[in-house]
Order: sequence, then C-alpha cells, then structure tokens
Amino acid sequence: MTDTSLKNKYDSIIFDLDGTLWDSTANVAIAWQAAKQEVDYIQIDIDQAVVRSITGLTYKTIFEKLFPYLDEKQREEFKAIAAKKELEILNERGGQLYPELEETLKYLQVNYKLFLVSNCQNGYAETFFNHSNLKEYFLGYQCYGTKSLPKWDNIRDIVNDFNLQAPVYVGDTQADYEATVKAGVPFIFAAYGFGKVEQGMVATVNSFAELREIL
Repeated sequence: MTDTSLKNKYDSIIFDLDGTLWDSTANVAIAWQAAKQEVDYIQIDIDQAVVRSITGLTYKTIFEKLFPYLDEKQREEFKAIAAKKELEILNERGGQLYPELEETLKYLQVNYKLFLVSNCQNGYAETFFNHSNLKEYFLGYQCYGTKSLPKWDNIRDIVNDFNLQAPVYVGDTQADYEATVKAGVPFIFAAYGFGKVEQGMVATVNSFAELREIL
C-alpha cells in the first residue's frame, strides 16, 4: 500500500524486531527443543509453528501460555534454560533478515531517527545487532528484558528519552498495535510478519523495502 501522505509526517521510526526486521523462529525452536531435553516435564515438542504462535509476546507471557500445566518453579527453571539456549544458538546462527533490510534502513536514516523496541529477553537485541551488523542505524533500543515493562511503556520511554515529536511504530502483530495505542504513537502494519491487524494502522506494507515508498 502506497500512501505518499505519510512522507515528511514523522521525525522518527520505532521498529519491532521479530516479524518486522528478522525471523529467528526456526533457530529459536531448535534452542527450545534442546532445552526440553534437559528436563522431564515438558509435554510438547517445540517446533517453528509453536514459536511463531507466540512471537511478539513478553518472555514471561510466552511460557505461561505454552506451559500452563507447570508450577511456577518449573516454569521459571525451563524459561531460564530456554533463554540460555536461545542466545547460544542465535549468537551462532542468527535469524533470517528480511530482504533489503540494510538498504531500507540506510535510506530511512537520512530523514528519520531510528529505534528498536521489542518484547525480547535481555541479550536478544544485542544478538540481533551482532549478527546483522546494523546497530549503527539505530540511535537507541529498549526491550522487555531490560526493565520487565510492557511494550507500550518502553515505546513511551524511547519517545521521552529522545524527545521525539512525531514518531511512528512499525510492527507485525495485534499486540504491537495495541501497545502503540496505549503509547499514543501511530502504527504501520508489517503484513509480511507473523500476525494480523484488521484496522487502526496508518499504513500497511507487504515488504520491509516498501517503507521506502511510503516514508
């Protein structure tokens, strides 16, 4: 969807990570399945479809949703093992960057301040930056794992910390959209990602590179 009315409307762009900048679900699934082998109480196999189904949720919510039958001690133990395995695997293999990611960030950086806000665990965003070599394009980032705050709070932190006057958020799930509503920031829907958003967005893009057309 091309909407030239968005050009020169914003001073900054805040990006989601999973489903917006890259897809790490295949390797996260490998990591969590490996974590399963270290305990005897996980009842399901963890494949890419399972990981895709919860992408975008906070790390705490993910394990509550996937493993409601675990007691709190077991859930916290497995979450810690899975988190460690995840960072090990992703540091080694990374995720799949979406096409024309760097070219598009380079283009956008000329006119916009760029940021990252994700519901990921501590260390995950750094893994993305290390693997992609794209940290130079971002002025700042915030994750759930940093302060255990919801995404809308972290979006608002970025807006306040960097004195952004007209930010827009790019994400791929309904939860992303709902966070932007609470934060008071307009939303661009990345329809190529993992989720569905029916209404409320200021624009929809079917590829990351399409941001160059509308912004």
